[in-house]
Amino acid sequence: MTIRFDGKVAIVTGAGNGLGKCHAIALAARGAKVVVNDLGGARDGVGASSEAARAVVAEIEAAGGEAIANGADVTNYEQVEAMVNEAREKWGRVDILVNNAGVLRDKSFSNVELDDFGFVLDVHLMGAVNCTKAVWPLMREQNYGRVVMTTSSSGLYGNFGQTNYGAAKMGVIGLMNTLVLEGGKYGIRVNALSPCAATRMTEDLMPENLLGLLKPESVTPALLYLVSEDGPNRTIITAGAGTFARSIVYETGGMWLPEEDQTPEKIAEHWDAISDPSTQKEYTSGNDQTQNMLTKAAEGLGIKLQ
Repeated sequence: MTIRFDGKVAIVTGAGNGLGKCHAIALAARGAKVVVNDLGGARDGVGASSEAARAVVAEIEAAGGEAIANGADVTNYEQVEAMVNEAREKWGRVDILVNNAGVLRDKSFSNVELDDFGFVLDVHLMGAVNCTKAVWPLMREQNYGRVVMTTSSSGLYGNFGQTNYGAAKMGVIGLMNTLVLEGGKYGIRVNALSPCAATRMTEDLMPENLLGLLKPESVTPALLYLVSEDGPNRTIITAGAGTFARSIVYETGGMWLPEEDQTPEKIAEHWDAISDPSTQKEYTSGNDQTQNMLTKAAEGLGIKLQ
């Protein structure tokens, strides 16, 4: 079955270039009406221009699609709220939000200025918060919504010189996990995309001979799947160079220790059992972890669970 978005309205942030542009064009090609949001700043977030967003809209319209350009700064909630209201007034709804806008201010942790650290967090994490907060009431009212966070291997696994970027990109996973729990009964699904692509954000970070393999067009199919009608929920998809995978946070079953053995020495003694990967599970809420701990404690103490 072909995945289509006819009748759906999508907002894509940071859509003037790179991945966001590719996402916006692909959504429009499959029938969505698209808000092409882009502040138009440089890679480090300096400056602003609406030219890139307007150029993407022109490309969509030339192909027979429908789109509008918007220059809202995702760190400014009032501007974001106005963007959502504009989409609602023009098309009556917002079904899809792609939180893609981002900046880079890379430096090792010992050298990074706290202002730069905070700015990167503000754009990536608070930008996603602002945009999601603005569409959330509308999606609840519609009883339908698809939200995608853009995470990164730098957040999931780490990357030298990107403590600010990595912290922000892991932050959106925590945001996703709780929004899944709060949005489920309203038909809202929230997922995350971890892309690997050659864009102006990554052009200095990868060998030149490999950049040609990392086309944004090889990432966007994962985004389209995540925001589709029958797409998943609470899922992190990694995508790059034609390879697609799922990233999952696991926790081992652990080991209960009686009170007299609850010492660092006993943890060291039993570390192999505590960290045994054969016992690991994927939890879908913080309560799962609590339940595991209480179950093990009850079994160890001979307490019957009600």
